[in-house]
Amino acid sequence: MASIIEKRRSLHKEAYEQKKENDKLKFQLGRLQSLANLGTTTAMVAHEINNLLTPVANYADLALMHPGDEQLAKKALKKVSRNCRRATEVMEAMLSATSGRASKKEKIRLEEMIDEVFTCLARDFSKDKITVAITISPNLTVRAVPIQLQQVFMNLILNARRAMLGKGGTLDIKADDTADSVEIRIRDSGSGIKSENLQKIFEPFFTTADSDENDPHSGGSGLGLLFCKQIIDDHEGAISVDSKPGQGTSFRISLPKPTQRNDE
Repeated sequence: MASIIEKRRSLHKEAYEQKKENDKLKFQLGRLQSLANLGTTTAMVAHEINNLLTPVANYADLALMHPGDEQLAKKALKKVSRNCRRATEVMEAMLSATSGRASKKEKIRLEEMIDEVFTCLARDFSKDKITVAITISPNLTVRAVPIQLQQVFMNLILNARRAMLGKGGTLDIKADDTADSVEIRIRDSGSGIKSENLQKIFEPFFTTADSDENDPHSGGSGLGLLFCKQIIDDHEGAISVDSKPGQGTSFRISLPKPTQRNDE
């Protein structure tokens, strides 16, 4: 009897240690994915920051060349002020997306979070011939860990952009309030995914993205969608994908609605 009890204790201890190690690996995976996203967006951010700073420098040079032109000086200062605020927004969004500081679930306005993701990406998608359509009520909310949900949206939006690069298309982001959940759809009109690959889409290290040496944003680690699924599962939600070659890809996310009890 003593031997059985001792074996049980040993098994419980082993299970506990394995859980700790698993939790540690999941945390490390999350941090690695955040850094991967940072690397993916760095080139876009550098390009957009340069677009903000170039006119600032040009206007400043013009103002210095014409010190008596008060109207030109005012125009230059307005340009400097506006573009500096925009650059600050971009950098703050990037820092938030990679800090990993937030871990507590909060009530989040979906529309604001999607806007923040695009600010973080610092890319005008129209330059890639991609039309972005966002249909989300300003009052629609979910309860989630902000940094984690932001990473999910960032992954899916980057994947959608990648699928349409070179040809352009439409990125449609929509959210609806149902009886007991919030349904979010992120759909692109890109190249789509073969049926034999759909079953593997959330497996670790599986990717359909090909690297292109001429495009710093192409390719994929095969961890992004696994990371997304883990986050949605941790939020007691569900994520699914529907896609056909040549007809685009649609990701659907279902999250529990905030309740009065967990908002208190």
